[in-house]
Amino acid sequence: MFFGLDLALYNTAVMRTTATTATLFGNNSPIFVGIGTWIFFRRRPQPRFWIGLALAMVGAAILMISNARDSANATGDLTGALMSIGAAAFFAGYLLTTEHVREEMDTLTFSMLAIVGSVITLLVVCLIVDVPLWGFTTKTWLALLGLGLISQLGAYLALAYALGHLPATVTSVGLLAQAPLTAVLAVPLLGEPLTRPYLIGGALVLAGIYIVSSGGAKSQ
Repeated sequence: MFFGLDLALYNTAVMRTTATTATLFGNNSPIFVGIGTWIFFRRRPQPRFWIGLALAMVGAAILMISNARDSANATGDLTGALMSIGAAAFFAGYLLTTEHVREEMDTLTFSMLAIVGSVITLLVVCLIVDVPLWGFTTKTWLALLGLGLISQLGAYLALAYALGHLPATVTSVGLLAQAPLTAVLAVPLLGEPLTRPYLIGGALVLAGIYIVSSGGAKSQ
């Protein structure tokens, strides 16, 4: 349910506000993970977590602001921004739950159950808000198939495996690497240049990830 609601809110937020705003607020899950770890697991994050998180978030913000300046002057409403924050909170719940369950369940079993739960949750949401579930073009179906196999199945199998070996605090900050990686992939795929803000922001994100990850493996 956590993951399904994360997808529902984030993908809707992108349509209600700018992609930059949705991505920036949607990447706040490490904050919720740190707070959730403290409250529910009674495990206070080490100071390096907050230092690394601050660096990584500043870097991600630089990347998003730079991208916004290069984009058209699109505007969005407050609802889209709030949806992005909600998505980040639900994704944090997914990460914390995954870390807990993975202590006694293998990656494939967990991923299968989590994906089934997510599909059921999204189906219920789609039925409630009455959105179409078919009638798309072949190109759209192929794009959805690629997203499902690569961005969802492949990525979250790797994420579930990682959460069996690393705490959610480390993993959530590590996921911020998607911002600089997207910038790098955009060079050959979209012909976008690597500007100075992208290099600075990417370096800060990677530095933050390094600080959080150093000595962050699970002890058990």
